[in-house]
Amino acid sequence: MQALNDNVWLQMSSTWNPATEIDVAIVGGGVVGLAAALAVATRGFGVVLLERERGFGHGASTRNSGVVHAGLYYPEGSLKAELCVEGRDRLYVFCAEHHVPHAKPGKLVVAHAHDEVPALEALHTRALGNGVSDATLVDRAFIKSREPHAEGVAALWSPSTGIVEPEALVKTLARLAQAAGAHLLAASPVIASEPTQSGIELATPAERIRARVVVNAAGLYADQVSMLLGGEPFRIYPCRGEYAELAAAACARVQGLLYPVPHIAGHSLGVHLTRTTHGSVLLGPTARYQNSPDDYESERLPLEAFLEPARALVPSLTLKDLQPGGTGIRAKLCPQHEPFADFLIGRDRRQSRLIQAAGIDSPGLTSSLAIGERITIFVGEILT
Repeated sequence: MQALNDNVWLQMSSTWNPATEIDVAIVGGGVVGLAAALAVATRGFGVVLLERERGFGHGASTRNSGVVHAGLYYPEGSLKAELCVEGRDRLYVFCAEHHVPHAKPGKLVVAHAHDEVPALEALHTRALGNGVSDATLVDRAFIKSREPHAEGVAALWSPSTGIVEPEALVKTLARLAQAAGAHLLAASPVIASEPTQSGIELATPAERIRARVVVNAAGLYADQVSMLLGGEPFRIYPCRGEYAELAAAACARVQGLLYPVPHIAGHSLGVHLTRTTHGSVLLGPTARYQNSPDDYESERLPLEAFLEPARALVPSLTLKDLQPGGTGIRAKLCPQHEPFADFLIGRDRRQSRLIQAAGIDSPGLTSSLAIGERITIFVGEILT
């Protein structure tokens, strides 16, 4: 599981003129920024997207499990719940229409002992409250019919949960956004800003851009960007997730997605097994808060740390069935001692020309198209 390579595979349009005021500048070229660029450009607004890295989607967008979440976990009425369900449906349609590799193998959230069943039932109730009407409680026989190598006394079955190839999704969004008229500029970090009579002027190392509206979709750097733009203060807490993978010979023991019963108030859905669109099987992610937004490798967990979670899901797995995997870093809006933070999506309370799309951790990939559509509403409120 690797992020996109360092080639800048999309260049700015030859019609781009930084001296001309543009309707919307989007800061951040991950899946949320790209989805917003596509949605806003499709509405006929002029768009420029600024990405600090040399390519797009190098951060959390491609350093994840590639799961299309159904909407089981999030508090009823939260943006995470609402946009996950909406985004899931949009994403399946989008992937089918644009030939993005994806599948819908379904997910089992497995209770390994009877004392976990009440938590499973509570999760089922939450899923139904979020509009996930096809989530059902199932018994051991059903588990074995779907996942012969898994063990459990009961499970929550989610047929709407799927997988997508994140790299292909990022590339497709970027291609379509550019085709819709958006200008995508890599290696263009925002280093300064200044309010103007009609918007905000952004400075990169190479140019100055006058925008009538700015969207902050800067991921792990969204708090810094908000401060730079004179927006409301908040803090992003980097939370690293590490992965192992199953060796090729062991991948046949997992058919779809296997999850443990989560701690609802925790920061992780639990280390789980995910069969990818490539046929490999990921084990993870873990969750560990850290100070750095870009430290993916120091003090990595030993492979042995993944064995117990792996065996809890598939008891026949041994250490020789595991191999090292990749890492990702989530952009969280709450510290480790707080149980939940919702997405921050909306018009900034201090800077009237700024729209925030921050704290987009899981289910951000699933929700990305819905977030993009939501951003167009705020853009329209400001510009029309």
